[in-house]
Amino acid sequence: MNTSYQGKVCVITGASTGIGFGLSKKLLELGATVWMCSRTPENVEAAGEQLKGYGSRVHSEVIDVRSAEQVTDYLNRIAAEGPIDYLFNNAGVAQKGIFADVTPQIWEDVMSANFYGVVHGVTAAIPIMLKQGYGNIINTASVCGIAPLPYQTVYCASKYAVVGFSEALRYEYADNNIRVWVVCPAAVDTMIFKRDQNYMIHEEFQAPPEAISIEDAAIEILEGMETYTGILPIVDFARLMYESIGKDPKMVDDAMLAIKKSSEESFDELKTRGIAI
Repeated sequence: MNTSYQGKVCVITGASTGIGFGLSKKLLELGATVWMCSRTPENVEAAGEQLKGYGSRVHSEVIDVRSAEQVTDYLNRIAAEGPIDYLFNNAGVAQKGIFADVTPQIWEDVMSANFYGVVHGVTAAIPIMLKQGYGNIINTASVCGIAPLPYQTVYCASKYAVVGFSEALRYEYADNNIRVWVVCPAAVDTMIFKRDQNYMIHEEFQAPPEAISIEDAAIEILEGMETYTGILPIVDFARLMYESIGKDPKMVDDAMLAIKKSSEESFDELKTRGIAI
């Protein structure tokens, strides 16, 4: 991995925080040129400032992946300067709560960012990569795209869609020298764990103890890409679920029911504190 990304051009959506930022930093360390984008201006500015030491190899820009027009224009502008070696469709939002409380607006918010954001990136990238004769597309899904975690119904729907979409693409473009991965992380220590259902940040919220850092997640992803094309479960729990879905369905059932119970206990606590779930 030390030389694989040297001189490569990498585009990363949702790159100003979390896994996207971890990937950006690691790829810059490995000698890549990184085009970072996110839809939140203050986060984009802060990320660019943190990585400014990499000089002309780092670019940061405000792009909303929910807009097909913005994404297409962005990738075309980058492609006008040279090949795009890697596209990481990483942007997304979290969702957790009781399904009966899900509104049409929640469906719209989650699917437009998590699924259509990926679709917009792929749709813009495929013509570019076909023209240049190669390419690598890495779509971020979740363990919720391979295991049906309760109280994350809309999120699961969006991430299962990303997994199926990515796997179909992988086979469709196998003869065009375009490789496709779908990354399925479990707990990674990001701001997702600090937000409630209304995306309000609560500093007292904590990631679970088993969560890995964004730096470690980036390393797992990039090392996984070295040896395998396809579904990349990240973190031990994700790997266990991926391996067990077909082999040990009872274990998966027990794990999901345990998560259900734990979620309900968490909801009860949040309700007593007047925090949206």
